[in-house]
Amino acid sequence: MSSKYDHGSARLWYALDVDIDYAAREAVEYALMEAGALGTETNDVRQTSVCRSASEPDDRVNLIGQPLSRVTAYFDQTPDRELVRTELANALRLYDLPSSSVREMDFREVADEDWLGEWKKNWQPVKTGRFIVAPPWSEIREAGDQVVIRIEPGMAFGTGTHETTRLCLTAIEQYFDGGSLLDVGTGTGILAIAAAKVFPDAKVEACDTDPDAVAIARENARLNGVDGKIAFRVGTVEQATASANMVFANLTADVILSLLPTLLGATCGRLILSGILDSQAEAVNARLRECGVTGPSEIVQDGEWVAIVV
Repeated sequence: MSSKYDHGSARLWYALDVDIDYAAREAVEYALMEAGALGTETNDVRQTSVCRSASEPDDRVNLIGQPLSRVTAYFDQTPDRELVRTELANALRLYDLPSSSVREMDFREVADEDWLGEWKKNWQPVKTGRFIVAPPWSEIREAGDQVVIRIEPGMAFGTGTHETTRLCLTAIEQYFDGGSLLDVGTGTGILAIAAAKVFPDAKVEACDTDPDAVAIARENARLNGVDGKIAFRVGTVEQATASANMVFANLTADVILSLLPTLLGATCGRLILSGILDSQAEAVNARLRECGVTGPSEIVQDGEWVAIVV
């Protein structure tokens, strides 16, 4: 195994190049970040030749002009190949994509040429309603009723760029008026931080099963001056969890389905379910009915993703 300080004093990074079908870009980016990538970049390419050998059947021929992409993920240590494969398989299943969407994977070492600094310069603030999610180095400042949330991009999911996060931020702006809030699967802590900044006196709790994510969320809360206003913990929602006026579960549909009775039990106001593809919404609604939810639920959509407001 190579050390990231090999080859003299120059630091090494580790790049994973993944050649994929164009339609799988978002799924693969998500999977690689879940596998521990510090950042990703995506380049779209178009195949210009037909690849065929005498030993290959015709159904393995790649067509001229087929749109392809290459996602490159950067790590600060040698990536765990099995973890990468597992996260890719999970993401492709979540996005309802075939495993053949991933064509090839290649690892390589990258000399430190401040690629991370270049990547940071290209990471732009994201505006959702009154919320502006920006990296710590951004010079953007709050004005009027705008609320700037500074999030260090990297090892946890939820930097404000994904549709599911934007749907949840919109729900905070529309429905949360203080009281108590529980963020299940907090990731970077962005939703808890948003609530604590808008309502400093609110009781905000956030949990995640990943200890690294909780540590990052705590640091992001400190960056935003609300570290003393959010109770972070490692774990998930349980029967003994105190109920909250608003509960967020920005997870995946399969996890939501398994946790739904407990999530409902922890909610004494609104439950926001996100991380759900539009094709999975009916399954979640069916499970809600099984759990005794008879009233109408609002479905809010952004692209192919939906949030269900119960």
